[in-house]
Amino acid sequence: MTAAPEPSHERTTNGVGPHPEPWPDDPRLDPELLVAGDTRNVVDRFRYWSMEAIVADLDTRRHAFDVAIENWQHDLNIGSIVRSANAFLAGTVHIIGRRRWNKRGAMVTDRYQHVRYHTDVAAFLASMHDEGRPVIAIDNTPGASHIETAAIPERCVFLFGQEGPGLTDEAVAGADGHLEIAQFGSTRSINASAAAAIVMHSWVVQHADLG
Repeated sequence: MTAAPEPSHERTTNGVGPHPEPWPDDPRLDPELLVAGDTRNVVDRFRYWSMEAIVADLDTRRHAFDVAIENWQHDLNIGSIVRSANAFLAGTVHIIGRRRWNKRGAMVTDRYQHVRYHTDVAAFLASMHDEGRPVIAIDNTPGASHIETAAIPERCVFLFGQEGPGLTDEAVAGADGHLEIAQFGSTRSINASAAAAIVMHSWVVQHADLG
């Protein structure tokens, strides 16, 4: 049986209390949640479901894009990027570099999201090449095309750099494409997690079935 997520990390004011008896005969439901109530930050259709059941359901309809993040300086944005990846139903989140990252920003969504680790950029690029998945670098640096007018590949992985330094030269050079988000104000860049959410939503606009 899967333990309920830590309430301090995932409690929401939109939860539900204990399920009235008799309980439904549904193997997807978690008896502990039926007894105690479900305060997790999940959509209503997943109330009282076990974590394994939710992941299994998501796995039947994940989108064809992945997300990758370079993590050389313990980037605090990774948790928020993972949360957005869950919201937009990314296939996998790839973390390049350090395996440690601040999971609080993920709001426990990392438990529902596939996460893979790569020791360095070369290992990541080789793995994506072997899988036939184009790598799209996202950075507002010379040579980038605007994502607003680009044809985004349906099956791809979006590669993001860290807050501040952005992507490494090795990552940009090894990518199959290079896109940036159009900006119009005085700031040089936007927050890395905000950029990731915009890019994922851009994929959704072009490829997702909204019916």
